[in-house]
Amino acid sequence: MQTARQTTDQTTRAGGDIVAGVKTILPMLVAVAPIGLVFGAVAVGKGLSPLEAMAMSALVFAGGSQFVAMDLWTDPPAWAALGFAALLVNLRLILMSASLERAVADFAPAQKLAAFAIMADENWALAEARSRRQKLTPAFYFGLSLPFYGMWLVSTAAGALLGAVIGDTRPLGLDFAFPAVFIVLLMGFWKGRQTGLVLAASALASILVHALLPGAWYIAAGALAGLAAAFIPLSREQVA
Repeated sequence: MQTARQTTDQTTRAGGDIVAGVKTILPMLVAVAPIGLVFGAVAVGKGLSPLEAMAMSALVFAGGSQFVAMDLWTDPPAWAALGFAALLVNLRLILMSASLERAVADFAPAQKLAAFAIMADENWALAEARSRRQKLTPAFYFGLSLPFYGMWLVSTAAGALLGAVIGDTRPLGLDFAFPAVFIVLLMGFWKGRQTGLVLAASALASILVHALLPGAWYIAAGALAGLAAAFIPLSREQVA
């Protein structure tokens, strides 16, 4: 049986991990706020109610697929096309979950389910980076992830409610927040020319397919080209 001291120590460590997780995600909260704001405004502009926009953010919680869905949105919605586009965009989450599996091996089953349910690119990248330095604990992961999830919902609600006031968000430059976040995340995983090769192959395939085919096929093309490039062997001198 655990002694009172052991229980107190564990509680203290968990509290410290929660605080560490919140501190780690703070810059991303600032970055994701304008993205959620833009999504909420775009969603109501496409005819969704504020409640529907919030429900989409709460249940889907994947900014990339949500924006793609809005790009393809019609009245009435073409559900098959929307679902397929969302599937293409979110296939990356399978690989992301697999990469994090070892780090969450000690999580309880319910904790694992919740962890993957609220996993997005940003909190995944920060959790992955943490696991490379030290053990990833549930307290740190949820201290990292729950504020991020909450900010996505709050900013979506704000954008949806203020959509009529905000109007077209493009002149404000808020749409640049999305690529800016991914550029920052990418720099944390840079591995020299190998990474550059993957990015170049993915970008080239995406641009070509986007120019030649309608719909979201460019997403799948970019992902497949990037995966193929990752298996191209480079010498140590080339990688450095």
